[in-house]
Amino acid sequence: MDTYFRLVDVFGERPFSGNPLAVVLGATDVSTQGMQEMTRWLNFSETAFVLPAIDPAADYRVRIFTLHREMPFAGHPTLGSCHAWLASGGRPRRSDEIVQECGVGLVNIRRSNNNLAFRAPPLIRSGAVDQRKRMELAAFLGIPDSEILDATWADNGPGWVVVMLRSAERVLKLRPAATYPTRLDVGVVGAYADNASPAFELRAFFTDHNGAVREDPVTGSLNASVGQWLFATGRANRPYVASQGECLGRRGRIYVSRDHEGHVWVGGATSDMFTGRLAVGDAQGKSLG
Repeated sequence: MDTYFRLVDVFGERPFSGNPLAVVLGATDVSTQGMQEMTRWLNFSETAFVLPAIDPAADYRVRIFTLHREMPFAGHPTLGSCHAWLASGGRPRRSDEIVQECGVGLVNIRRSNNNLAFRAPPLIRSGAVDQRKRMELAAFLGIPDSEILDATWADNGPGWVVVMLRSAERVLKLRPAATYPTRLDVGVVGAYADNASPAFELRAFFTDHNGAVREDPVTGSLNASVGQWLFATGRANRPYVASQGECLGRRGRIYVSRDHEGHVWVGGATSDMFTGRLAVGDAQGKSLG
């Protein structure tokens, strides 16, 4: 099997406005080290590698890498990988859902029209942050502690802690620290006026392996855990649209809903921007790692 790739735009309201993802298919002979090296060279926030499933209940398996580590789960790589698998001829076992295998286990994905949506996985860590952490977050964001309406752990794999501010407009004005000495994964959310669409504005900040603070354009995992929090606390009681990426010149639109069983679903548009074939080594990229 050839090793080839798709560059997929995920959550974009229009082409080139969402979060880009490199999806590599047919890389069964590429080692973990090779996957990490390829991810660093491509220099996207994440690169996903689609592989045959190990769990018999799954349609395919995905490994997700950032520039410096492998992730057990991430949202836009989940939808982008599913898009690439389907576009490359993948056929799910079930007509109504696709089942992805990844580090957190099995993740269910639905498709409708041009959108895909994943069911938010259970949180690894939840609950209110203590006062010390709250003050740390306020200092990082460059705001007084009094501006934080609420703060909670909302970790479904990446390590998210979420801060709620008084409005979407305040979220957009944030100017966080440029560097940070330790690993940090911070999501910030604020509401727009009643009955507005989008209903919420989100921003996602994280530290890279060099300690530099980066902002993610559109973040599926964060929107999943924020959605679970908003529904659980009554801040959301019906399906809503979230916006993310405005400060980076993007127009991410994330569709969040809760089904009758209480599961939160996170969806958005996915589309191919570029496709190609690995041109180094032999046809299967065995020279990588």
